[in-house]
Amino acid sequence: MLTFSTVRFMYLGWIKEHYISPIFHFKYYGFGWVEVAPDWLIYLIHCLMIVAALGVMLGFLYRISAVLLFILFTYTELLDLTYYLNHYYFVSLFCAYLIVVPANKKLSLDAYFGLTKPTDFVPRWSVLLFKMQLAIVYFYAGVAKINTAWLLEALPLKIWLPAHDTMPLIGKIFTWKITPYFFSWCGMLYDCFVPFLLYWRKTRLWAYLTVIFFHSITGFLFQIGVFPLVMIGATLIFFSDEFHQKIIDLFPKKENTTIHFPIKSFFTNKILIAFLSLNMLFQILFPWRYLLYDGNLFWTEEGYRFSWRVMLMEKAGTATFYVKDSKTGTEGAVDNSEFLNLHQEKQMAMQPDMILQFAHYLADYYKQKGVHEPQVRAEVYVTLNGKPSQLLIKPDVDLSKIQDSFAQKDWILHYD
Repeated sequence: MLTFSTVRFMYLGWIKEHYISPIFHFKYYGFGWVEVAPDWLIYLIHCLMIVAALGVMLGFLYRISAVLLFILFTYTELLDLTYYLNHYYFVSLFCAYLIVVPANKKLSLDAYFGLTKPTDFVPRWSVLLFKMQLAIVYFYAGVAKINTAWLLEALPLKIWLPAHDTMPLIGKIFTWKITPYFFSWCGMLYDCFVPFLLYWRKTRLWAYLTVIFFHSITGFLFQIGVFPLVMIGATLIFFSDEFHQKIIDLFPKKENTTIHFPIKSFFTNKILIAFLSLNMLFQILFPWRYLLYDGNLFWTEEGYRFSWRVMLMEKAGTATFYVKDSKTGTEGAVDNSEFLNLHQEKQMAMQPDMILQFAHYLADYYKQKGVHEPQVRAEVYVTLNGKPSQLLIKPDVDLSKIQDSFAQKDWILHYD
């Protein structure tokens, strides 16, 4: 999937659009030091990412390929916060896990060329690691859907689905009043229960068929890239070793290629297991950090990212920034398009931390242009789930004097 998606990314010209053309890039909190490499190096990085992905897929120089793939993919995702997606975070985690699992111990070029000692045994933890992460992704996505807007108001599906009324054969269904409610409840129930149904052998096949159906439908209706294919492929990890053995037996082989997932090897490497256990504990607890903040989560978005909240809201905003010369009192409005592309401007205009970042950039920019101690404020109007727009932040606050942190953002206005 990474090989395909990276080639597709380059073919569509997104390297230039995402990384090279923009004047300003929004940073992840704590990763402000990550800078965009020179143009030629950005293209080289993506070419190396393809090579590394192929190396992992074929099991050639596997450990080096896996480390390289994780570093390069994660680096590209850290370049601009406006392109954050849950499934990019998901892929980055999986790339990290691929570094530590013995995926090249059988049926790999490393084993074929004698670069690693082949084995018929795979430690159970290396399989459980992926199962647990997938279960967390699904279950937390389902729990996040248990809210009034999603279940009782069918939002935002009530807004999105009617837009597909021209689809052949099934388009009319999306105009029915009951359809968004049906989809909302089915989506919640699917996410909450599918990991457990995949774990249980008796329901596994039927659960996997729903995985194919669910992700095919969402991929067909919404622009979410290769994520449906990634999930359809990744959830095969829930199937037994006997199932995978049947697939392997379809291919010609020169030697015994039996695979086993023995429970007895679970504690083979205690340090590694301890580290991975701490990571899983983090994955379980971190999505709940939003409880530490007051206010509507969808409005403030404090604790929203990295929590497997997928397509839960329809949100849009307009942001007008004003820069004021502290000495003369002269104030003027900023044309955001001078600094941001359309995607960046759209994402920034509804997310407080990005608004703050852009305000700091404007303060630095106009200070270099001769403005004396520039003050930067913003009038930001946001609409959430089709409701009337309202001010997101205090319009009279000098944003250039505020530093971002994990603390509550008291300059965000209450959502009515």
